[in-house]
Amino acid sequence: MIIFGTRGYVYQLAMLTLVCGGCGNPSAHALRKYVTKFTLFFVPLFPISTKYRTQCTFCGIQHQLPKEQAEGMLATASAPQGHPAQQPHDHQGHQG
Repeated sequence: MIIFGTRGYVYQLAMLTLVCGGCGNPSAHALRKYVTKFTLFFVPLFPISTKYRTQCTFCGIQHQLPKEQAEGMLATASAPQGHPAQQPHDHQGHQG
């Protein structure tokens, strides 16, 4: 007897601040990747479906995105902002 089926996986890729298309509030949105994988004897073998969605943390509405748009949002979120997180300090002890 061969046991096969599918299993869903959810990966949270980023938290982004966006203006919600549903409620109109500028709020945090979770960017998530939903993957459905084919399983054989409960072992996931290969993905058969991949979808990207954002979900507003204020109202909970979800919007499905094309892969290219989701990857662009992820690249924008992970790009450096041009400001260092901490200012460098001069640790050399100069006595004058």
